[in-house]
Amino acid sequence: MKFIGAHVSAAGGVAKTPARAHAIGAKAFALFTKNQRQWQAKDLTEKEIESFKENLAEYDFKPEHILPHDSYLINLAHPEADKRQKSLDAFIDECRRCEQLGLTKLNFHPGSTLKKISEDEGLSLVAQSLNSAIKETESVIMVIENTAGQGTNLGYRFEHLKAIIDQIEDKSRIGVCLDTCHTFAAGYDLRTPETYTETMQKFDDIVGFSFLQGAHLNDAKSTFASRVDRHHSLGQGNLDINPFRCIMQDPHFDNIPLILETIDDSIWEKEISLLYSMVED
Repeated sequence: MKFIGAHVSAAGGVAKTPARAHAIGAKAFALFTKNQRQWQAKDLTEKEIESFKENLAEYDFKPEHILPHDSYLINLAHPEADKRQKSLDAFIDECRRCEQLGLTKLNFHPGSTLKKISEDEGLSLVAQSLNSAIKETESVIMVIENTAGQGTNLGYRFEHLKAIIDQIEDKSRIGVCLDTCHTFAAGYDLRTPETYTETMQKFDDIVGFSFLQGAHLNDAKSTFASRVDRHHSLGQGNLDINPFRCIMQDPHFDNIPLILETIDDSIWEKEISLLYSMVED
C-alpha cells in the first residue's frame, strides 16, 4: 500500500500539521519540528506533544508514515570540529524532538565538505556524527537523503550512501530517503521504464532496498546529471510523469512515506490524487 503526502507547514505549532495533511488527502506527511533556519528552538511543551499525538490519531496517521526533516543549517560533515559539534548537538536535539512526538524517523542531508576535505573524509565524519547521535538517543531511525550534488554536498552517489551506512555501528538506526529530482540531477536516469529499472537495480546492488525508509517525489527543473537541485511540479519538469507511475507500481515503495516537495503547494491535493490514481492503472 502506498502512503503519499507532502511537506506541510508547521506554522502555529507541530500539532497543526496532521489536519493540514488530511486536508489535502494525504496518508503521510513531512514537517519541521522546529524552525529549520534557526539553531535554537523552544522545547516542545507537554501540551504540544499531547495535541500532536491526539491529532495523529484523529486523522489516522501512523508515526512510521511521517518523515520529519532536520534543519538546513546542520552539517554533520563540517571539517571544523567545533562547528561540526554544533551541528551534532542540533541534530541530537532534533532526534529527541522526534522521539518526544512519538515519531520513528528523521530525514537529513548528509552534509558538505566545503572544499576543505576529501569526500571520503567527509563521509567518515558524517558516520562518526551519526554513531554519536545514535548513542545519545533511543530509537529514531536516521534517514539519509540522497542529494543532487550541488556545490560540495555529499550524498549524490549511491556509493556515498553505502560508505556512510557501512560505518554505522547500529544499522537498525540508519535508513535512506530517495529524492527523484536529486537522483535525476545526480546522473541516475528515471525517465523510461527501462532506465528506471536500471537505476533502481543500481540502488539495490549498492545500498539495498532494505534501507529504504522514504522518498521525496519531485519533478526537476534541473537537467539530467547537472548536479543542480531545482524541484518542479509533477509532469512539468524534465522528469515528466513516467518515473512517478513506475514508483506507484513498484512494491519497494510500499508502506513508507512518499512525500511531495513540489513547488506549488496549491496543487498538492491534485498531485496526491494523481499519484493514487497511478496505483490502480
